[in-house]
Amino acid sequence: MSATENDSPSENQPPHEQAAPNEIEQRVKRLENLLIEKGLVNAAAMDQLVDAYEHQIGPRNGAQVVARAWTEPAYKQRLLTDATAAIMEMGYAGRQGEHMQAVENTAQVHNMVVCTLCSCYPWPVLGLPPTWYKASSYRARAVREPRAVLAEFGVRLARDVEVRVWDSTAEIRYLVLPQRPPNSEHLRAAQLARLVTRDSMIGVALAAPAENLQ
Repeated sequence: MSATENDSPSENQPPHEQAAPNEIEQRVKRLENLLIEKGLVNAAAMDQLVDAYEHQIGPRNGAQVVARAWTEPAYKQRLLTDATAAIMEMGYAGRQGEHMQAVENTAQVHNMVVCTLCSCYPWPVLGLPPTWYKASSYRARAVREPRAVLAEFGVRLARDVEVRVWDSTAEIRYLVLPQRPPNSEHLRAAQLARLVTRDSMIGVALAAPAENLQ
């Protein structure tokens, strides 16, 4: 489900500020601390594992999907028609990724994803959801004032660009296909994948410029 909203000034905290932990998160933290105290878990190793899944392993899968769509028109069409099947072609499947839809950013339309009810998120292609994605401020404001939220992430769009906000649910999860950066025509898919970030596939960032590879 998508919505289009106009932006308005905000007095709230930035949507990517860390939210106060809920009861379940507090219980998980207490359990983690207990395991660390008993020497059953290494805190540094756990932090590295979480960081890897949040920033590298999962998002790397999605980046490869995006890069292939940028370089293979037939695959891009399959992705936009049946994202679940197209992503499975790449070998990426599993829980939280059973029902996928890809939405394409263009010069006229910018898409961003939120889960207003909880934190539904496509783990197989994006890894662990960032803390700000689960924050109540982001979940509320992404729908109410998407342009203001995007600006706080550093994305400022022209007034004539339509912003569409997609609400992930247990039934369907979304992957944003960001615009391919200018001057990247000479790059191979493996190189292009390095320009695709987790945030660009949520829609709160643009793909990195091609110059970043130089």
